[in-house]
Amino acid sequence: MGFSQIGVAGVDLSSSEAGLSAWLAHGFHGDMAYMAAHGLKRARPAELLPGTVSVITARMDYLSAATPSDWQAIEFERLQRPGEAIVSLYARGRDYHKVLRSRLQTLSSRISAELGPLGYRVFTDSAPVLEAELAARSGQGWRGKHTLLLSREAGSMFFLGEIFVDLALPATDPVAGHCGSCSACMAICPTKAIIAPQQLDARRCISYLTIEHAGSIPLELRPLIGNRIYGCDDCQLICPWNKFAQRSALPDFDARAGLVGSTLATLFAWSEAAFLHYTEGSPIRRIGHERWLRNIAVALGNALRVAADPELVQALHLRAQHPSALVREHVAWALRYAAD
Repeated sequence: MGFSQIGVAGVDLSSSEAGLSAWLAHGFHGDMAYMAAHGLKRARPAELLPGTVSVITARMDYLSAATPSDWQAIEFERLQRPGEAIVSLYARGRDYHKVLRSRLQTLSSRISAELGPLGYRVFTDSAPVLEAELAARSGQGWRGKHTLLLSREAGSMFFLGEIFVDLALPATDPVAGHCGSCSACMAICPTKAIIAPQQLDARRCISYLTIEHAGSIPLELRPLIGNRIYGCDDCQLICPWNKFAQRSALPDFDARAGLVGSTLATLFAWSEAAFLHYTEGSPIRRIGHERWLRNIAVALGNALRVAADPELVQALHLRAQHPSALVREHVAWALRYAAD
């Protein structure tokens, strides 16, 4: 079904509650109110779905089948081309929520057909679930210093999903961590969002700023975003373990036209109808056209900070009177560099 690894974890995550509470208390979740709304339920699977006694975890690799061996170097090179729009690798294909959810449902149905009536519910980044913690406890990998899960066999370029079941299953053994003294992910983070090993201040994370954050992007962080318009892969690109990242056999994760190698000006010119058309079935659609334009406006400003470009200035002027105050604000900020 396209899964790369399956594990089983128990439901006692009480040792994670203190860390979760401290993270929320520091406000590191930013605008993600849903993180605080569910509180410690994230660490209590049996409260989220009464009757749950085991959690089946699944890993699914997402690098497209055509990914070359030097993909990390290629992606770093994109960052050196200010006029090119960079979309995070995971978001270049079909929405992973759709892919994993349907396949987890199929797996659950097969288990039920084999064993008889089964109480279950599937999750993939869709509910208050400590996904990385459950995956780590079930042996899928260890938590890297960037907080993502790392595998010796697959790096970190994969999605996670879970099936909560009311069936007692033997847990799979966790694995030891292998980051050692390496802190490359912390050093490369453009905004220094990884404030300590395994501690992320989401408010500074480019993925948060371009995807989760709905309002104005803080002025001091805009120049650090560069040409990243949806997400950021830097901490994964630099990770030595990702030389072992696996390719997916599923065509779902093949890159869509327009999301790789396109110029900022081209994507900024998309009307809302064009945006909805090109992002149909994509995770990008959920940020909406307004935030799409906000993000690209920041990237256009950063490109102009590097070198004058009349085409980029013209593209910005065409959006200067946009109905959205959010878009207008970020366009005005970008145009400040047109006169420098």
